[in-house]
Parts: sequence; structure tokens; C-alpha cells
Amino acid sequence: MSHADSARPSSAPAEGHGRDASPTTRRTALLGAMFLMATSAIGPGFITQTSTFTIQLGAAFALAILVSIIIDIAVQMNVWRVIGVAGLRAQELANRVLPGLGWLLAGLVFIGGMVFNIGNIAGTGLGLNAMLGADALIGGAISALIAIAIFLSKSAGAALDRIVVLLGALMIGLMVYVAIVSQPPVGDALVQSVNVGNLDSAMFLALATLVGGTVGGYITYAGAHRMIDSGVKGVDDIASITRSSVASILVTGLMRVLLFLAILGVVASGADLGTTNQAANAFQAAAGEVGLRMFGVVFWAAALTSVIGASYTSVSFITTSTTSDRTRNLLTVAFIVVCAVLYLVLRQAPTTLLVFAGAFNALILPVGFAVLLIVAAFRRDLLGGYRYPKWLIIVGVLAWLLSVFIAVRALGPMIALFTGA
Repeated sequence: MSHADSARPSSAPAEGHGRDASPTTRRTALLGAMFLMATSAIGPGFITQTSTFTIQLGAAFALAILVSIIIDIAVQMNVWRVIGVAGLRAQELANRVLPGLGWLLAGLVFIGGMVFNIGNIAGTGLGLNAMLGADALIGGAISALIAIAIFLSKSAGAALDRIVVLLGALMIGLMVYVAIVSQPPVGDALVQSVNVGNLDSAMFLALATLVGGTVGGYITYAGAHRMIDSGVKGVDDIASITRSSVASILVTGLMRVLLFLAILGVVASGADLGTTNQAANAFQAAAGEVGLRMFGVVFWAAALTSVIGASYTSVSFITTSTTSDRTRNLLTVAFIVVCAVLYLVLRQAPTTLLVFAGAFNALILPVGFAVLLIVAAFRRDLLGGYRYPKWLIIVGVLAWLLSVFIAVRALGPMIALFTGA
């Protein structure tokens, strides 16, 4: 029996997403995994980071977006394929490569997920503020209670798959509308996207934040872990795994470009977006009061989905495939409670938290990704005898080297950002 066969998650049979499930059910499982990854990335941090750096860097920010999308595709293609073919979670693979390494990785991802989740809860507060004018701290606390209620419900897993798909479609529709009405300077953005002369310390911080916010920390594994927990795994599913991994990044890439263009159009028009809740102010400047309220609804929903995604994936790193659903859900609830309390105690500006969270998770990315590349290159036994494509390993190694370089260059600016130095 292969490792993949012996490690079927206990939740797979209950959810009915294994090889014996209907094609429709399997498509729903893959779509849910794809959008869990995408909506985990397209959360409050995604919107806040993109807005912050577009305002700071203008059209030059297009270079960071292009480089980050290339890195993201290379990373996710490898992450989904290794985890999907092996049928094992990232920390389980790491422990088989080197005993104890998986728990180190789990600790890093768990802490990174907590940092990001504090930012996600802060994002729900921003969303309710834009939607209803509610105080951000109170809005964050209320949203955390809603997330807890979702995980205490019996149908949390099935509802998650459907909710993330719906919210992803809503966000794309909103971005298309605002990107059109803001009339951005598309030509200038295209030119700046290949202008390597723009690389400086601010650009490296932007790169680290984008990569960390899209495929760093827990987000790296959100879709892949959800996929194998749904029973979709093994060599027989390689084509579906590959398509879903690429599609998840294309969705996030499309959203990043649309949001960038929407904010850039507002910035280029000379509008003053202030210093707080800049993304909301940009949507209001582009689409009026209706735009502000719609932004609030989608931003809050995206933040809530990211709270769910961060909590689900972070807890998946401290549990095993034999952990009962009830225990996993209770641990997830506890995780949300701790993050909410830290958010209320820290009282850090939500924008600062969200930008810092992305950069912090970029520091974690090289560690876990290196483990998966080792499995791909040297541990064919963990992949059920599957011959891993050499070209994909090469692409992965290049992306890993670039992620290390970006993380090192961004470390100083990231510390200064959070400490105010």
C-alpha cells in the first residue's frame, strides 16, 4: 500500500469527495479547494496591500505585480502537485523527509497564520466600517463571533466550498466594474511592468508582501490541504490537480490586476484618499456612495472568508488525518478566539497589520516550499512512484531562490514598518 493510500483523511468519506463520488461532487470539491486558496489570498490583506502600494508606487507597482504572479504560479503548481499526488499534508511530508521538520514547519505556519488572522479580523472591522460606519474594533469582534458560529455548525465543510465560490465571483464582478469606471492609465502600467529600474527597497517590500499575501504562510497550503481533505488526490487526479492549481493563481492574478487598475485610476485622477481605509475611499471616489457600500459588503465577506481559510488551514497543521471533525472544529474555534483577543488588545492600525502579515508570511514561504521541492526531486517513494517532471522542479527551484532573495531584502523594511523605526 502506498503512503497516499494509507493516509486518506478521515473527513474524506464523510464529505463524499473521493474517487467513487459523482463527477459533479468532485468538481464541487476541486472548485471549493481552488476558491478557498483564491479567497484566502483575495482577502482584506490583498485589498489593503494592493491599495497601499499602488498609492505609494503608482504605475511602477505593476512590476511587483507581474513578478509576484510569475512566482505564485511556479509555487502553487508544485505545492498542489506534490501534496495532491502524495495525499499527505505538508507537515506530514516534512516529517518523512526529516523527523521533526514537519512540526517546525507546522509551528511556523501556525504562528504566521495567527498573525495573518489578526489582520483578517481587522479587515472585517474595516469592511463593517465601510458598510455601516461601525467602529472597526467592534466590527472585528462581531465578525469573529460569526466565524465561530460557522465552525460550530454541522455543515461547516460543505458550506465553506459554496461560500468561497460565491464570494469569489462577487469580488471579480465588483473589480471589473470599478476598474472600468476609474479609467486607469493602462499604457503607463504596461510600460512600468517591465521597468526593472524601479527595483529598490520599497519595491522589494512590495514584492515580499504580495508573494507572502498570495502564496506565503498558510495560504500556500490552503487549497491543497482542502483538496486532499475532500478525497481528491493521487496520480489518477494529476490533471485535475494541475488545472485547479493554475486556475487558483489566475483568479488571484486577475483580481490583483483589476484592483491595481481600479486604484491606479483614482490615484491618477488626483483624488485624496486620506491615510486610513484608503481602499474604501478609492471605491467611493470611483463609484460614489453606492461603490463605498458595495465595497464594504464585499470587503467584509472577503475578510470573513479569509478568517475561515486561515483558521481551517492553520489548524490543519497541528492536527492529523485521524483527528475527529469535532476536535478539529473546537481547535479552530479556539484559534479564532485567541486571534480576536490579540486584535482587540494590540489595537494596531488594520492597514499596518495587513501589510506586515503579508511580509511575515513571505519569510515562511522558502522553508515549507523547500521541503516540497525535496520531495519532488528526491522522494519518489512518497509520491507513489510518480515521476515528477524535471522542468517543474527547475521552475520551482528558480521561484524558491527568488523568494529567498526577496525575503532577505525585505526583512529590514518589514521590521521598520511594524516598529515604526
